Amino acid sequence: MKRTTYHHGDLKNALIKAGIEILSKEGAGALSLRKVAGKAGVSHAAPYAHFTDKQALIAAISTAGYQKIHERIEQVREQYAADPLNLFVESSWAYVAFALDEPDHFKITFSGVVEKEKEYPAFVEIVQKNYEMLTQIVSTCQQAGILNPGPADLMAVSVWGLIHGFVSLLLEGQISHTLLERFTVREMFLFTLSQVARVNLSLENKR
Repeated sequence: MKRTTYHHGDLKNALIKAGIEILSKEGAGALSLRKVAGKAGVSHAAPYAHFTDKQALIAAISTAGYQKIHERIEQVREQYAADPLNLFVESSWAYVAFALDEPDHFKITFSGVVEKEKEYPAFVEIVQKNYEMLTQIVSTCQQAGILNPGPADLMAVSVWGLIHGFVSLLLEGQISHTLLERFTVREMFLFTLSQVARVNLSLENKR
């Protein structure tokens, strides 16, 4: 088998990518560092430079997924820092966009396959950072009258649950094709988001 040479950082990313492909097609039971090495085209020993075992690789895959979401939403926060309505809509859409762009990575990130989470501090940290970021966005939107008042951390769970539920139905093909023929995903998403907003989002932000 031809072996591929990677720079240090590239190898880790290549192994994560290979792990995502195996997990998405064959499930956690089929994953092994040896199999990931083969798919990435490196020696069987190469993955151990980054991961102690397959659970460490799974944790890294989920960590990378949360990190991608964080980066997307952080860009939106910078762009719409003075515009709470667009901040709410576009930060929520950034979550959907990641799911649409990288469905396999999205599904694995939220699959719950990471065991003994506390053993992976980077994973715990990025999960907490994302929740805190969402709570801050919710608080900003509450102050602007876009969302109902109440504990921001509880409202954040409600908003997240609504968005994640919509994405899950979409990715699993559970939304009727007749609806998808009548409305764009963006239009359906805005209508869904309107259920927790105090403004009519279906008439705004259609771009």
